[in-house]
Amino acid sequence: MTTGAGTPPRETQPTDPSGPEPKTPVRDRSGGKQLTRAQRDARAGRLLLSPTLLVVLVVVVVPIVWSILLAFQDLRLIDLRRRGLFGEFSLENIADVFTSSGFWEGLRTTLLFSVVGTIGSIGIGLAAALALRKPFRGRTFVRASMLLPYVAPVVAVAFVWQTMLSPQFGIVNHVGREWLGWDDPIAFLSQRSADVSLFGLQVSVPVALLTVMAFEAWRYFPFAFLFLTARLQAVPGELEEAATVDGATPTQRFRHVLLPQLLPVIALLSVLRFIFTFNEFDDIFLLTGGAAGTEVVSVRVYNLLTDRGDIGGAAAQALVLALVLVVFLIVYFKFFAKRVEEV
Repeated sequence: MTTGAGTPPRETQPTDPSGPEPKTPVRDRSGGKQLTRAQRDARAGRLLLSPTLLVVLVVVVVPIVWSILLAFQDLRLIDLRRRGLFGEFSLENIADVFTSSGFWEGLRTTLLFSVVGTIGSIGIGLAAALALRKPFRGRTFVRASMLLPYVAPVVAVAFVWQTMLSPQFGIVNHVGREWLGWDDPIAFLSQRSADVSLFGLQVSVPVALLTVMAFEAWRYFPFAFLFLTARLQAVPGELEEAATVDGATPTQRFRHVLLPQLLPVIALLSVLRFIFTFNEFDDIFLLTGGAAGTEVVSVRVYNLLTDRGDIGGAAAQALVLALVLVVFLIVYFKFFAKRVEEV
């Protein structure tokens, strides 16, 4: 079939519905504004994210900003409603923090508690992961039972420890007096220090602080146990087999084969556990209430807020505590993070 001067008709190509959408703007129903598909997708994405952003703003950002503002005000709890959010700003609270001997003592206790608690929890978790690495009958049940300290309510486990360590009826003191020859019961949670003879020297041991450190290591070692067990299962068996064939001892296999594989996980656990332990409050408060030399900075902030009603002083100490933690994180990411990634 020809048309006109005999030229063949032009064939129309069918449109591909799966092809790219033409860039012709589409008229919006609401305001008559012409929008492309990219603009409509961007607007839909903003609408979907707005509830989450609103929750983060109300729950996280506003309290942080308010706490920072309170740190620079001489404000008491009884005056909070009358004075409102904005008041007379000064650096008096920050100066009191750095000139207070109690804060520096609490910071030293916090650092010691965080370091020992972190090392203890990771060390116990590593030992448990290595001990339960080989298959045996009942291994699944034993691994599941390892999680009990971590998943149990902190109020329950703290009460159990208080009962066990009681100087009147605790099983630990009973075993110590009956089997270990203790002359007097030990008040593990209320005795600040005790003199111990070590190689002929009298050493003062912080009893209550060591007790809460042991509790911290026991309660949170399952966290490290899970990470390290997962990493050990991913280690190729050929590496250990080759080392065994070469005559390596178990200690050498751990040092030269397993430990390099575990170092990135251990470094990550160290950072996480240090942050969590540095901000720890409920464990110490339930066990000792911050008495007997266990008042970390978080407990001190709580005591300032509740006992004295000093909102400005408590907010200032919390702000300084957060800045100290940020400094530690900057040092880690500046000097150690790249080394860990290269391992």
